[in-house]
Order: sequence, then C-alpha cells, then structure tokens
Amino acid sequence: MAKKTVENWDPDTRTVELHEVDPAVDHPAHYNRGIEAIEIIESWNLNFAMGNVIKYVLRAPYKGTQIQDLEKARIYISREIERLKRDESR
Repeated sequence: MAKKTVENWDPDTRTVELHEVDPAVDHPAHYNRGIEAIEIIESWNLNFAMGNVIKYVLRAPYKGTQIQDLEKARIYISREIERLKRDESR
C-alpha cells in the first residue's frame, strides 16, 4: 500500500506541513471496518476511559489478541464505574 500525504496545521507558525504517512501506521487493517473507533469516540464525545473501551472492543476480533483486548476494555470499564461512583458520592 502506498504512503499518503497528510497535512498538519501548526497553530504557532500558522503554517501547514505536508508529510507522508505509511498506511500501516495511520490506518492498520484492524482499525477500519467501515468506521474507525476514533470516529465513534469523537462523535459521541467520550472521555478517555470510555473511548478506550470502545477502541479495545471494536478491534479485539481483528488483532489476534481478543482476550487480552477484552481484558483491557474491562479495566477501563472498571475505572469508569469507580469514577462515576466517586462523583455520585460528592
């Protein structure tokens, strides 16, 4: 797969930098099944923990580490539950 050119806006210098990105880095096969996890996370405005839950669950069947990824998701779910409980007790 050929590299693609992407733009990076630098607000400090107010310039656009162009550079090539390897698709294996920017969009690995386990990232994209029609819609990327980051698109869901951003459109739902999810926090860090919930974003990681979505990321690990969506990618788990495609990376070859399904149990490990689901265990990672479980850790982030637990962290979010604990955060919500702390917030409720305030």
